[in-house]
Amino acid sequence: MPEQLEPDVLMREISELEGRIEELRQASAMPRSDLRATLDAALVELGMALATLRTFGTDRAGSEDRSAAAENERRVLRTVFQDAPVPLFLLDRDCNVRRVNRQAAQLLDTSPGYVSGKPFTVFCDLPTRAPLRSQLAAVVRNGRRRHADVRFLGRKQPVEAVVTLARVWIKGEPEPLVVAAAAPKGGTLPETRQPRRAEGDDEAVATVVHRMDVLARAGELLLDEPVFNESVALRRCARLLAGELSDWAIIDLLQDGELTRQVVIGPSGDQSAPVARALEDLAPVPGTLPYTVFTERRAILHPHVEDLAMLGTLPDGGPACGLMGATSVLSVPIEESEGCLGAITLTGSGEHGPFDLMDLGVVQRLGRYLGLVVRASRLYRRRAEVADTLQASLLPQRLPAVPGLDVAARYISAARGVEVGGDFYDVFQTAGGWGFVLGDVCGKGEEAAAVTATARHGVRLLARWKSAPTEVLGMVNQALLDEDRFVTAVMAGMEIGENGLALTLGTAGHPPAIVIRQNGVIRTATGGGVPLGLFEDFEPAVESISLDEGDTLFLHSDGVLDACDLMRERFGHERLIELLAAHADRPVGEMLIAVERALMDFCDGDLRDDVSILALRVLPRSLN
Repeated sequence: MPEQLEPDVLMREISELEGRIEELRQASAMPRSDLRATLDAALVELGMALATLRTFGTDRAGSEDRSAAAENERRVLRTVFQDAPVPLFLLDRDCNVRRVNRQAAQLLDTSPGYVSGKPFTVFCDLPTRAPLRSQLAAVVRNGRRRHADVRFLGRKQPVEAVVTLARVWIKGEPEPLVVAAAAPKGGTLPETRQPRRAEGDDEAVATVVHRMDVLARAGELLLDEPVFNESVALRRCARLLAGELSDWAIIDLLQDGELTRQVVIGPSGDQSAPVARALEDLAPVPGTLPYTVFTERRAILHPHVEDLAMLGTLPDGGPACGLMGATSVLSVPIEESEGCLGAITLTGSGEHGPFDLMDLGVVQRLGRYLGLVVRASRLYRRRAEVADTLQASLLPQRLPAVPGLDVAARYISAARGVEVGGDFYDVFQTAGGWGFVLGDVCGKGEEAAAVTATARHGVRLLARWKSAPTEVLGMVNQALLDEDRFVTAVMAGMEIGENGLALTLGTAGHPPAIVIRQNGVIRTATGGGVPLGLFEDFEPAVESISLDEGDTLFLHSDGVLDACDLMRERFGHERLIELLAAHADRPVGEMLIAVERALMDFCDGDLRDDVSILALRVLPRSLN
């Protein structure tokens, strides 16, 4: 006769049944799910539901027989439990482990004390958990022995086993308990550690070496970038961790006062792509593990995951850990001296054993490395923004429209983002027409920027009253004598005559100007002179040039000539002349872009000095 259930017990049975059915539904969608086992478990649940319905109206019976049976089973357990040759787990009706014998602890490669008190199912992979819970509930309910295929998550690797479940009554316990006897498939148990001490020592050394290698590689990856880049550092770190220590790596970072998801890296393959997208959209909200680690600034290790929703819940109600197949999770803060910047979270499916304290220590150290890189990146970015603003103030925002001329300029900075370059150029009106200047200050940085501003604005201001480049450059030289840097420059003063444009070039130790005639002839100006700011007795090189329709004047800094390829060969004057000749028929803007592209291709983007180029061409009278 079936046992009669009290109303409160019946409600608990129904509630537990609902929970197990939901777990079965989630398990059927998990990777590597055993659909046959899930179906068998569902049939078991149906059988239990039917048995529960049949209890109404029945009388309680058989209590004396049950007491006698419980006493007999208790005595048997007392004598054989610890020394049984098979792994044994003693479970309560909620599937929590009450006690394990030595063989069971050996099977999981851990201590009996660690296993006790934890849910039995956390030591199994995700696809078998829900069916196993249903089988356990059936054993508790009807007392019939059952068998279940289980994949235990051993410390080194998963262990396939068949578990026999049997209900027992123990005196003094208000509810029945379950004995789970595990038989590894293949008929053999893992060998004890004692006979394999040497091999175990080798494995321990190999593990330590591997973790040290991960840290070393992380340092190289994070610090190898010549310009600190936060996004690059995060992705490199996550990719390394997902490839070496875990199945999934998630990095959350503080942005604008809110913890936001930055990177999700998982196993390679098309199947993981939808999972990654779902995790990227899952915010680290309060109550989730990454948020707790971030706010409390402490690392947390869950070798065996009990709460599958610890990383959040998906929009469809499913737990994030279930979507990833995560059975082991650790999370550490990304720290720097001024506070916590975010969290690194790793998950594993148990294929290589659960995470341990060594894994936690390695990732903690990596979290500190990453914190320093992120801080440096943000500081670098702020300084770069200041440098860009300062650099922009040293160059004209746009060139003025000069009647009768097509004028264009380009500037390419070789500074690594946080230094202000020393090149400058300008186009301005003079007392007698228009002036053009291009210069280069020795050095970089804030001090060089101050000299650059003095030189550029000094030339522009003095040209309002002095037309001759020699006079303007001479007065600027006097202003720069007290500075600790010198300046090279070339200035062109232009006057419009009846037969074209008359240019006067003043050169102060700068690369000479280049004249490109409409007929294709290219001529290099004389150049010469001494740089500004070195001697009181200053005299620039002076040359007069006339430009006709279609003629072009090209000014450039020495960064053009000094650009080097991988073999350290300079770009040089001859390559520049050939390049200008090849693009002489193009508008000056396109000509300068061609020069810029050729330079960057030649040096593979690695400029050693700033580059400034300025060109002006006399337009046909029909276009004036």
